[in-house]
Amino acid sequence: MRRWRSRQRGGAVGFVPTMGGLHEGHLSLTRACRAECARVVVSVYVNPTQFNSADDLCRYPRNLERDAAALEAEGVNILFAPSDKEMYPAGYSTYVEVEGQLTAGLCGASRPGHFRGVTTVVSKLFHLVCPDRAYFGQKDAQQLAVIRRMALDMNWSVQIVGIPTVRDSDGLALSSRNALLSKSERRQARELYAALDAARRSALEGERRAFVLQNGIAERINALENARLEYAELVDPDTFEPCASLKKRTLAAAAAYFGSVRLIDNVLIEIDGAAHGEHGGTS
Repeated sequence: MRRWRSRQRGGAVGFVPTMGGLHEGHLSLTRACRAECARVVVSVYVNPTQFNSADDLCRYPRNLERDAAALEAEGVNILFAPSDKEMYPAGYSTYVEVEGQLTAGLCGASRPGHFRGVTTVVSKLFHLVCPDRAYFGQKDAQQLAVIRRMALDMNWSVQIVGIPTVRDSDGLALSSRNALLSKSERRQARELYAALDAARRSALEGERRAFVLQNGIAERINALENARLEYAELVDPDTFEPCASLKKRTLAAAAAYFGSVRLIDNVLIEIDGAAHGEHGGTS
């Protein structure tokens, strides 16, 4: 990887880090990268340090041969698929961590150490690939904000580019974990986006109290027979500070288990005049 990168002259090198199990969401990142960059690098590496459960790590979908074929069809220049031994050699003891509110709540609260694993592996990949631009999906909005913070704090010259979430026809955000859902779980999983979108529509109709919108999301998910809500929160999309009332831009984010499969999703609520608190209710 380093030898290839050292030979590149002229034109931007774009990078899409993935954990494999590629789907249309990942491919949308590679297409955006291809449109803006002369050369495209995609990594496939299931990073063990960001998993909280050994069972979850073992179950994560893997099919490198299929992923390689999909990337070749997209015209990707380099598929970088390092081994655990290469990424975390014996005696490995160095980690990169973003502290503060960005990693304190949401997935940071429910998955201790998760973001330390993410920022560590992404920083290592940035060192190896030396990209001019790196592409991440908005579905993982908190991860995107954390990586942007890390890139800024560490003086990386790489531009972090967020790409909109790709959804199935029923609204479910595409995810490698969707392959683990049973048919009945898959039918229920579409309610995650439906609940978030219902909160967005309620906000557009005038509701400004965050707890009302959060409760609406929770009630809809908890009413499902085989689902368990992990969190439903409204936060500032830049700082991830919890919101008591809606701002002009507010992120509604949720995570839930459908059977044993954990899924996350979010929608951005944008309202003119939200900061003025038109709604008469108080929390």
